[in-house]
Amino acid sequence: MIEFQMPSLGADMEAGTLAEWLVKPGDLVKRGDVIAVVDTQKGLIDIEVFDEGIIHELLIKEKEKVPVGTVMALIASDKEPVVKQEEKMPAKITEEKKPVEKLPVTEMRHGIKVSPLAKRIAVEKGIDLNLIKGTGEGDAITKEDVERAIVENIAPKEERKIDSTESIRMAVAAAMSKSNREIPHYYLETKVDMSKALVWLSEANKQRSVKQRLLPVVLLLKAVAKALTEVPELNGYWENGLQQKDDINIGFVVSLRSGGVMIPAIHHADKKSIDELMASLNDIIPRTRAMKLRSSELSESTITVTNLGEGNVETVYGIIYPPQVAIIGFGSIVEQPWAETGMLDVRPVLNITLSADHRATDGATGSRFLMTVKNYLDKPAEL
Repeated sequence: MIEFQMPSLGADMEAGTLAEWLVKPGDLVKRGDVIAVVDTQKGLIDIEVFDEGIIHELLIKEKEKVPVGTVMALIASDKEPVVKQEEKMPAKITEEKKPVEKLPVTEMRHGIKVSPLAKRIAVEKGIDLNLIKGTGEGDAITKEDVERAIVENIAPKEERKIDSTESIRMAVAAAMSKSNREIPHYYLETKVDMSKALVWLSEANKQRSVKQRLLPVVLLLKAVAKALTEVPELNGYWENGLQQKDDINIGFVVSLRSGGVMIPAIHHADKKSIDELMASLNDIIPRTRAMKLRSSELSESTITVTNLGEGNVETVYGIIYPPQVAIIGFGSIVEQPWAETGMLDVRPVLNITLSADHRATDGATGSRFLMTVKNYLDKPAEL
């Protein structure tokens, strides 16, 4: 039996709320099918299945909040018999009765009975006693009842509502705080003359319609993808050591119109042509801003690229998004003095930075990667 678990959609996610099941027991599913919608700090996310089989049992109810890793459903493979729900024999449940708590009980003015210890904990934690059902003598609220309410996230009386923008910012901030605490970063920077790349881009766009035209960012993504095939140590996760990944899935930082950012993955970027990468960007950026992403697009990035585009900021230093081991930053292309073969000229210059995990690689590896990216951008025809 295959266990379908609540996926982790980033280092900032600890739990999610099942908004809707899109399947029922007996349904046949295959890899890539969306079988559930989960509500997270990043909005409603379509959750995909990565196995093939028949839905055997749904273990989590809709509107239920569960931690990452919780088994949500059981899927029977083709080789396993599927037992219908009505054929299951009810299991005998024996429960040992616990002694009723014998504590002094305080009578509240509004009729709620509560032990002094339970009342003190409720006050300290901001728990509304009106929302708790007592299990003590005479239906009194006990310490265990209050602690159970805390675990079940019963809200305080005046809980401040958090909008989606603030929720996303808080999620990103939590991940970045974790990164700063736990990852020993090192930083490298280089500059590249983008003259040849921009000339190539201009010529290429003459052969394309307005909808198909290429933007400079697509050359940056392709250069990163090809460089990772030559310096694969930066493409992976730090999970009890460096775990290099075969697939190159570039997480691309997308700024949301309401504020905050999300980082969807462009899968198999190294195997996509320039035009296919542009099509991927044209597809994923609007869906990200509309909060219509799939779970695999939020959980499978193997490295991150942040690009300021036309922001006129020359340099950006990224913070690694765990468990990844590197992030590449591209500033704006600006005209700067450029010396070459003893001659001084003005060229369109791009600053490239690398923030990397010193546990996984060192400056020599990082430098080799940046020089490879730079060489590809200097020879755009090879992209």
